Amino acid sequence: MGDATLSGATKSTGGNTIRPDEAAHFGQLAREWWNAKGPMASLHQMNPVRLQFLRSAIDAHWSTVETKPLAGKSALDVGCGAGLLCEPLARLGANVTGVDASAENIGVASAHAEGAGLSIRYMAGELASLDIGRFDLVTSLEVIEHVADKRAFIASLAERMAPGGLMVLSTPNRTTASRLLLVGAAEAVGYVPKGTHHWEDFITPDELGDLLDEAGMTMGAPRGISWRPGKGLHLSEDLSLNYIVTAKRG
Repeated sequence: MGDATLSGATKSTGGNTIRPDEAAHFGQLAREWWNAKGPMASLHQMNPVRLQFLRSAIDAHWSTVETKPLAGKSALDVGCGAGLLCEPLARLGANVTGVDASAENIGVASAHAEGAGLSIRYMAGELASLDIGRFDLVTSLEVIEHVADKRAFIASLAERMAPGGLMVLSTPNRTTASRLLLVGAAEAVGYVPKGTHHWEDFITPDELGDLLDEAGMTMGAPRGISWRPGKGLHLSEDLSLNYIVTAKRG
């Protein structure tokens, strides 16, 4: 993997991996995160697909088919936004911590969890600067494409994973199709807010696998998150737009 293929990932940023403009962009949308028909509608539509993959990965990793397979386990969601993933993880029994660079997002997430009767620890800031311990499950979905130092970010995620733990990541792939559809078409029609995606910052599965390997992690086989008429978003073997993967230590 050549360093030039990872835009902004070749130099340390002193522990800061999230670009301030990216945090500000999503912070401005904080109050709309839980509006399933608002600017974050695409995430609401994607969430069931991501949770399908995540539940299968959890069941396989811990050999469980329990109603609450994360009971007694800790989970960390990095780049948690306003908690769209944290709340389902809590309902699966996990002791959940959500971290986001945007204080606005964390405020909305905390209020929503309280209203739902869920006990979730939310923290604003850079993961590398937070002393929060280690977790059985570490997730970061649709985040790494917004990160300046991808190598440092993956290393921080790996450092937060407890022995025997599981990591799950998802991100757009850097392909011609994603440039046309996820950046061009999706933002043009308002499916995602303008300025959300920068195609040159997308990362391919091979590049992500190399970064995980550097951090002492082994990536599982990626699954694509695809869309087609009549079926909508679904898991598939087509990685051209978006993909989701597991990673384990060693």
